[in-house]
Amino acid sequence: MIRFFAGPSDISEGSVRLSAEDTDHIRSLRLRPSELFAVCDGNGTDYICRLGGRGGASSAEIIESYPTRGEPSVACFVYIALAKGDRLEFAVQKSVELGAHGIVLFQSERCVALPGDIYKKTSRLQRIALEAAKQCGRGRVPEITAAGSFTKAVNQAVHSELPLFFYECEEELHLRQALESRGKVRSVSIVTGPEGGFSDREIKRFAGAKIAAVTLGPRVLRTETAGVSALIHVLSIWEG
Repeated sequence: MIRFFAGPSDISEGSVRLSAEDTDHIRSLRLRPSELFAVCDGNGTDYICRLGGRGGASSAEIIESYPTRGEPSVACFVYIALAKGDRLEFAVQKSVELGAHGIVLFQSERCVALPGDIYKKTSRLQRIALEAAKQCGRGRVPEITAAGSFTKAVNQAVHSELPLFFYECEEELHLRQALESRGKVRSVSIVTGPEGGFSDREIKRFAGAKIAAVTLGPRVLRTETAGVSALIHVLSIWEG
């Protein structure tokens, strides 16, 4: 079913006010008045709608509503070191599809990509997150933010109940062991490094913040793959 997002203020009793962009999209799809589509309020409620209502072409009539089924019960925050090219876009898109609650970008010592205008990047990535959330049936659009520095990223990540970082030299603690030994929590931080890996100084910073090093196995994953793989592990164990 075709899916759109609308703010709570755009939803009133019996109808939804559609944005100009969504109205144009509906026109391009040539939806008939009898065809149904979904509108989510971004807070976990889906409204099944059809065209028509008090606002004419820019309004939809609500047929029924129910809680969104696409939101995980665990809030997974993915911290991604800045990457070159379309790797960052891939990581954001797939993380949203898999159920990330929020995505934080940060600069690490060995990042190959230059930060540039990080706010322009987050704006574009937020748009990618919106489209991914529509496609996969999410009940909210994860926020894409920039921590700026490595230290700020660590200071944010540590507030989750289970903060973890992925380290290619870790050989003992597998992610699955870390999850199963702790039991289900309400929030997890997943911190992944840049193409060159974390520096020794950064590893010490993690240890000082009591963020555990974990491994996903003997193979070294690309920066755009590690966070995605970790999300799959977390949600398959706690929601499978």
